[in-house]
Amino acid sequence: MIKSPRTTRKARAALTAAAVTGCLVTLSPSAGAAATAAAAPPGRVAVDVASVNGSGCRPGSATVAVAPDNSAFTVTYSEYLASAGGGVAATEGRKNCLLSLLVHVPQGYTYAVSHVDYRGYGKLEPGAIGTQKASYYFQGMSQTANRSHQFHGALDDNWQVTDTTGIEALVFAPCGEQRNFNINTELRAEVGTSDNSKTSYMTVDSTDGSINSVYHFSWKQCPVRR
Repeated sequence: MIKSPRTTRKARAALTAAAVTGCLVTLSPSAGAAATAAAAPPGRVAVDVASVNGSGCRPGSATVAVAPDNSAFTVTYSEYLASAGGGVAATEGRKNCLLSLLVHVPQGYTYAVSHVDYRGYGKLEPGAIGTQKASYYFQGMSQTANRSHQFHGALDDNWQVTDTTGIEALVFAPCGEQRNFNINTELRAEVGTSDNSKTSYMTVDSTDGSINSVYHFSWKQCPVRR
C-alpha cells in the first residue's frame, strides 16, 4: 500500500484545495427541538463507534474523539487511501467507509452536525483526478444526497474541504430517542489524462496523527414535556 510521506506533510503547513468544487448541504429540518439554538451542554458527550464497514476502513482503523467543550468530534482514519495508475489494481481506485456512531448527549438536549471539515493528502499526476464524497443520516431517516469535492492534478500537498449546512436546514436527532448517526464517505483516484505508468493517490489517513475529519455540533434544547 502507498503511504504519503510524513516529512512532506509536516513540511507543508498550508492546506490547499486546488481546483476544488464543493456542494452546499441541503437537508430538510427535523421537528422536535426548540426553535432557538443553544450553547453546548455542560454534561459529558460521548461518541462510540457502533459499526464500521468498507474497503477504506476495516474494523479498528477509525477512531473517534469528542472535543472537551462538546463543540465537535473528530474521526481519525489510518488506512483510508485510493490509488490509480502505475500498475495498481483497478479495485484500489475507489474506497469507501460507512461509519455508524452512537452519540450520547445529556438529557434535555439534541444535536445536529452543522459542518464537517475533511482533511487528507493528495499526490495527483498532471491530468489525474481525485474525488471525495460524503452523505449523512440518522438511523431510520432518509440518506442525504452526496456532497462531492473534486481535485485535479498536478497536486502534491495536503487538502481540506468543508461540507456546510445552513441553520434553516439542520437535521436534528429526534428528542428523547437514541438513533445512530451514520457517515457514508467515498474516496476516488482516477488516471484521467495522466501518464498511466505513474501512480496517483488520495488519502484521508493519518500516518502521523495530525490529519483527521472534524464534525461540528449544533445544539438545541428539547421542549419540556408536560
